[in-house]
Amino acid sequence: MAKVSKESRRIGRPPAGARAGEKVKDYPQLSIRLPDEVKAKLHALSVITCRPQWRLITDAIECFLKDRPEAEQRMVYELVGRSRSRLKKQT
Repeated sequence: MAKVSKESRRIGRPPAGARAGEKVKDYPQLSIRLPDEVKAKLHALSVITCRPQWRLITDAIECFLKDRPEAEQRMVYELVGRSRSRLKKQT
């Protein structure tokens, strides 16, 4: 029998956040209602692409934003900045 070399890997799944070192479990949760056919498409895309549903939704939002006029994109980023500064003040 051949010996299996033990690498110094951690047990379990690696962190799978949007950025290195982030954990999905630390992200705020969002609950939405979707029509059955949209939920089925989201599930099918997740299975076919081997990507989690949250990542597909994140990519779709980024794609939608990229197609918006530049003025709208600036407004979105401005509002995002305001939200982040409020969150920092609360902690």
